[in-house]
Amino acid sequence: MKPLAKFKQWERSLRLKTDYDISDPAQRARAMRDYHWLDHAILRYNWHNFFQIAPGVYRSNQPVHARFVKYAQMGIKTVINLRGEATHARYLFERESCDALGLKLVSVPLKARKAPPVQSLLDLIAVFRAADKPLMMHCKSGADRAGLAATIYLLVIEGQPVAQARRMLSPRYIHFKWTKTGVLDHFLDSYAAANAVQPIDFETWVATQYDPVQIQAEFDAHRKGRA
Repeated sequence: MKPLAKFKQWERSLRLKTDYDISDPAQRARAMRDYHWLDHAILRYNWHNFFQIAPGVYRSNQPVHARFVKYAQMGIKTVINLRGEATHARYLFERESCDALGLKLVSVPLKARKAPPVQSLLDLIAVFRAADKPLMMHCKSGADRAGLAATIYLLVIEGQPVAQARRMLSPRYIHFKWTKTGVLDHFLDSYAAANAVQPIDFETWVATQYDPVQIQAEFDAHRKGRA
């Protein structure tokens, strides 16, 4: 295994620690250290990747507590966490912040490098319809999962055409389609192609035609062919 791969594996093993009790001062200090350095929260104090995508709807990277305070002051009511629930430090601190500030925290897990599961997409759409606004959605960096979720919001809730909505996945937000996260672009390409042949709304396509296994296999084969 190459040195960089070994380092990433070691870092990932540390990041998976899940038995913190942040009510204990010593464990809280260790959890905060890991949150800052292994989840890279230290970078997100000044870099926010925060944008309004529609009236009362925002996308972002994962906020630190001071930013949750600011967002609560802005009137934001709902936080949609696209990283999923966990006992990792990053989720424990997020839940603590939201509870303290009266923000409703909803989790819908997505993956940045995998074709999204059907049920996760349908769950996300249901959350968008039910959520109190203003709302903010976030993943880790605010690039890929947040970009996909923002695209879906614009497609389903705002009724934008796919060519316009998918601009939420672009280098402007630190999304690069030539990486493994390009599977999200291929997913949208597949919807656009189906819609061009026979008009179909996105939600119906997801529920009745979309096959994540096929989409992932197509994308992986394409990447392998480019290698």
